[in-house]
Amino acid sequence: MARTPSSTDHASRVLAARWPALAAFALLVMTTQVLWLTFAAVTPQTATHLGVSEGAVGDLAVVNAAMFVLLAIPTGRWMDRSYERALAAGALFTAVGAIVRALDPSSYAVILTGQVIMSVGQPLVLNALTKVAARHFPDREQTTAISVAAGAQYAGILVAVLTSAWLVDAGGFRLLLVSHAVLAVVAAAAVLLSLRLPAHAVDVLGRARLGELRRDPLVWKMAGLLFLGFGIYNGIATWLDSILVDFGHPGLAGPVIATMTLAGIAGAAVLPGLAAARDARRTVALGATATLAVVMVALAATQPVWLVYLGLALVGFMLMGTLPVVLDWSELHVGPTRAGTVTGMLLLAGNLGAVLVVLTVQLAIGDPTAALVVMAAWAVPGFVVAWLLPRRQGARGRA
Repeated sequence: MARTPSSTDHASRVLAARWPALAAFALLVMTTQVLWLTFAAVTPQTATHLGVSEGAVGDLAVVNAAMFVLLAIPTGRWMDRSYERALAAGALFTAVGAIVRALDPSSYAVILTGQVIMSVGQPLVLNALTKVAARHFPDREQTTAISVAAGAQYAGILVAVLTSAWLVDAGGFRLLLVSHAVLAVVAAAAVLLSLRLPAHAVDVLGRARLGELRRDPLVWKMAGLLFLGFGIYNGIATWLDSILVDFGHPGLAGPVIATMTLAGIAGAAVLPGLAAARDARRTVALGATATLAVVMVALAATQPVWLVYLGLALVGFMLMGTLPVVLDWSELHVGPTRAGTVTGMLLLAGNLGAVLVVLTVQLAIGDPTAALVVMAAWAVPGFVVAWLLPRRQGARGRA
């Protein structure tokens, strides 16, 4: 059926507004990661400043994973029913949490309260990773849009790791928390304004649909892949410093994680488009898990600095680049009306994997070689899950 002039005009306005909408959303996604990892690069200084243990400082980041596990599914379903309200709530929780943290930079209780508030907003934001592409972009550009949104997570990690220590040195924890509050307010305002932009309507979800997703074998395979991928990435990020110190490389973990994250941003930019164009999503997943296993075994055997950088850059490129590939695949598989719910399920699996893999590596952390072997072992079921994925999914149809 031919489009009416009014529908054609609406489609043109949606097309014209798509990049501003994505830019605002990507800024908010980046901000959630900056707030999550505010203290990761300044943990000892934070513990001294607040008068608490380093473990208590770590709990400020753990809160995010715990809240995501609790809220991923209900916020995903809300996202599918009412995108504007859910994303607006996510933006507001993010900004309010950041503001609360800045009210008293010397109080652990105040900062923890702000972190909890902000953590409520994170699943509301991240569950929209595929939804924003479906609402604002034509099919031929949705893979790119998802890649940009997912890459914003890695950009946020990089910003947090590279700037927190500098801000503390320049103006103490007040400057750090106030700067992050300003960033959160700007990002939230940008997203709230972007919700006024024209978009395609995709907010429909029947109550029975969640049961259909739970019975979908491909969704479970994707969840298994992210369970292992997220888990191993978090295992590396959490324990790399301890492992490298034991191997005689103190101070190397920070630059290596930054390099791995930069490589991940490149992977998120390159791999989804290639995988979609060649219908090779399964191949990317197999490559990511195989690369992970080979690199971990190689580093367990020998640890020259060049190999640490090269190996973990390859892991970052493949492993972090696989996230938008899987998210794009999931939206193509279930459709835009259920994209928020399935994204919530997949990211829930990823956060559960993060907890489990970090804990299992912790059991072996006294021996750095054993810790790397444990991470390599986790890659084996990941490869099996990737092997069980269908060889072909097909391409997006509409222009």
